[in-house]
Amino acid sequence: MSSGADVTRRGGRPIAVAILALVISAVLTSTVVLFVVTYNGPPPMPMPTRLDVIASELSGREVRSTSADDMPPFPRRFRKVFADERRHLIVTSSRTPPRARLIEGRLPAIEAQLAELLQTTPDRVIALTDRQLPFLRREITGEFTVAWRADDGWRVVRPGPRPWLTGWHKATLLAMLLAVLALALPAWFMARAITRPLRKLAVAAEAARAGAVRPPFPRNGPSEVRALTEAVATMHDRLANHAEARTRMLASIAHDLGTPLARLSFWIEQLPDEARERATRDIDEMRAMISDTLAFARDESGERDSTLVELSSLLDSLVEDMQVGGHAVTIESGPRLVVRGDPRSLRRAIANLIGNAVRYGDQATVRWRAEGERAIVSVEDEGPGIDLMQVERLFDPFVRGEASRNRSTGGTGLGLAIVRSIAARHGGSASLTNRAGGGGLATLTLPIAR
Repeated sequence: MSSGADVTRRGGRPIAVAILALVISAVLTSTVVLFVVTYNGPPPMPMPTRLDVIASELSGREVRSTSADDMPPFPRRFRKVFADERRHLIVTSSRTPPRARLIEGRLPAIEAQLAELLQTTPDRVIALTDRQLPFLRREITGEFTVAWRADDGWRVVRPGPRPWLTGWHKATLLAMLLAVLALALPAWFMARAITRPLRKLAVAAEAARAGAVRPPFPRNGPSEVRALTEAVATMHDRLANHAEARTRMLASIAHDLGTPLARLSFWIEQLPDEARERATRDIDEMRAMISDTLAFARDESGERDSTLVELSSLLDSLVEDMQVGGHAVTIESGPRLVVRGDPRSLRRAIANLIGNAVRYGDQATVRWRAEGERAIVSVEDEGPGIDLMQVERLFDPFVRGEASRNRSTGGTGLGLAIVRSIAARHGGSASLTNRAGGGGLATLTLPIAR
């Protein structure tokens, strides 16, 4: 067996290295995006609003500043401070002058210019804003409020609401989205590289069992996953060898018991009739137990041929043979289904289920159907049912459903263990439950051959 360190040295990049590389890439990408956003400056403010435009909105007529033509061009170095879009103005009327909010302040110089444009006195004009850049002389910016007291009350101008997402916000979000996509792609491939061999390992571990062919274990992936795969494969081989050794020992013991039993059969012929009959029954029971034990050992070893089996023909033949043997068994026709496996093993498994149904429920009814990719064989009886708390124990070797040691009612305790072993080797399962109308229900599930 190779150690995890040996597997790590043979190939495969460690998971820690991949994660570290991804984290460093994420940090570097985030830093670049943050640098670009910071270099481009804070979110731009709305374009300033000219005072003659505000005066026109307040007075309802076009007002043009006499010095508008003399206004210097907007300083180039400040153009990036403002957004490209201009905000529309909203004009309302009020009987009372507007009050300055917590962060707003009055602009006397702006009020004086507006009064000149409106041809009124500065005390009839109010200009409030939360931000005013010092280089602005004939414009007002920020969230401002400008009011003019006319003859019929106060006329108030405020900028309309800003769009929720400006061009700057959209560009920033786009840059962040591109960074996330650039990182998501390698992260996805890294996660797939880690999880794919783990899923294959889980499937292989699920299929591994004593007597079955060793499933293919994945050999790719990070070094830690390779080390885990190597350890699981070695553990499977160790357990399989241990189970096979115990099975061979059990089969050898059962086989060797046949010789002394044969000698006992010879000696008991000299006993009186009554004692001879009792001894003969005991020896017959021991031989039956040995036969069941050998069958269990053979089924555990898994050494069987695999061929296509027509399920309905197998069931019809089996039920017919059991009816000839005097068992109360009936069968209901079902669809034509083909499964792959060993017909002798499948026949033995279904015969054990029917035998249990006849033993505990006096009669048995056999049905089969298809559910998706599975063939379901059910055996029903009219007995008292089973204790659902003891279902899993009943599938263990040498556990009887009837507490007495009478073979005619309790059996050897290997029938259901053989059924589950055969079902597992064929990729299926076996279960026990109670019918809704009373009685027991045994089910054998097998994959349909395609």
